[in-house]
Amino acid sequence: MRQYFTIFVLGLILAFSSCRTDFDTVASSGNLKFSKDTVYLDTVFKNIGSSTYQLKIYNQSKNDISIPIVQFKKGLDSKYRMTVDGMTGNNGKIFKDVTLLAKDSLYIFIETTADITDANPDDFLYTDEIQFDSGANLQEVALVTLIQDAVFLYPNQNPDGTKEKIKIDGKDVDGFYLNENDSANGNELLFTNEKPYVIYGYAGVPEFKTVTFEAGARVHFHANSGLYVGDNASLQINGTASTTDQLENEVIFEGDRLESLYSDIPGQWKSVIFSNGSANHAINHLTLKNAVIGLDLQSPYNTFEIKNTQIYNCAEYGILARDTHVIASNIVINYAGLASLSCIYGGNYNFTHCTFNNNWSSSSQVAVNLSNSLAGATPETNPLTNAIFNNCIIYGSATNEFNLDKNPNAPFVYQLNNCLLKFSSSTKDPNYQFKTDTEHYTNIILNENPKFYNVSQNKFNIDKTSAAFAKGDPVFMIPTDILGITRTSPPDLGAYQSQDFPK
Repeated sequence: MRQYFTIFVLGLILAFSSCRTDFDTVASSGNLKFSKDTVYLDTVFKNIGSSTYQLKIYNQSKNDISIPIVQFKKGLDSKYRMTVDGMTGNNGKIFKDVTLLAKDSLYIFIETTADITDANPDDFLYTDEIQFDSGANLQEVALVTLIQDAVFLYPNQNPDGTKEKIKIDGKDVDGFYLNENDSANGNELLFTNEKPYVIYGYAGVPEFKTVTFEAGARVHFHANSGLYVGDNASLQINGTASTTDQLENEVIFEGDRLESLYSDIPGQWKSVIFSNGSANHAINHLTLKNAVIGLDLQSPYNTFEIKNTQIYNCAEYGILARDTHVIASNIVINYAGLASLSCIYGGNYNFTHCTFNNNWSSSSQVAVNLSNSLAGATPETNPLTNAIFNNCIIYGSATNEFNLDKNPNAPFVYQLNNCLLKFSSSTKDPNYQFKTDTEHYTNIILNENPKFYNVSQNKFNIDKTSAAFAKGDPVFMIPTDILGITRTSPPDLGAYQSQDFPK
């Protein structure tokens, strides 16, 4: 036993002595290396927390070092917060005696929540520095965040702590009705371009009222939020053509995360929903992105006029239309989990010079779906009185980008004139005889590449090498394209007039 005890004690001594070097540190000499000398936190709205940003610190010396202090220059008053290798320090602001082993690194994760009043009034930038050590050994990494002021619209809180609700399709959802005489915001039915708007929950348009969006208006929807146009209510989007890539005159609907990481993530907010009884809508120069369903249209008693509109990155549908009447031109839709355009339960539709593409990363999505039925509806079938596509492009990454769901118990009337269509599989189905079925198909260009400029960036411009170049019928020509450029005759197919791409 004495022999085993001696071996045990010797083992403890050896283990202890071998670990002691981990605790033998020298003071930092100011020679730390950083992954960045400035950390730019993307634009955030006032008082909304940012994403988390990363900074890596390197000790390239042969010694384990101790950094006496890591802190924000503004100390405990800083609007930034950080963790240092998982430690939270003093309120995420000040850390003392931070150990960094030889030839090793540590991570700092940084966030911010700031008000517009915290920012520099000249450029709306909020800045600070992370300081490492002090005196002669002081090293600093700059932090920069753009704070954007906004109008915030959200449901009120009831006395019992629950949120205000509105009814959509018979269900209570978190929401509120826009007030044209709001004590804080003034006329909430007029969205101007003076400040962006951030909406929490569903913003409802009251009965017999019209919500108007001026050119250049920016609307940001929080998660699970949207816009609801109720019975006898109307929507007018009055965007105009822009001259720069900033889309300065477009009306833009998107999520409320402004960081570049979120710029193309689908499903960040819900939808723009039009009730069955809504009326008198006009949409011009709208850019809508990253919703679940972009435009959810339902109203058999009304015509939706949609022009010069772009819809991208929707988790389910770009446009979902149910038993309604749509007249649309210069529409571009791409990236939708189910269909870029889905017209179901019948209706009456006319699309001219539109580009329906779907490059969603699966094999089950389509660019265009047409149906005259709806499971669970009463009755389950409804006449598709017209679905006309003139001078359009229907394309994408799947084998077949055009789907007809035809129920024989109701009329199903459709026609494609001078369209470029992707449908690669050979089939004897009489619905897809694009060359011989002259009742439904005229001058179809089948499975030829339109050569879009950059699909991944949602740029669907074409040039003279495109199979869509000068293949349109002048009878259906819309005089200007989605950018306001004059079309030539014969016109190109799709929403864009061809032009030379930048080199």
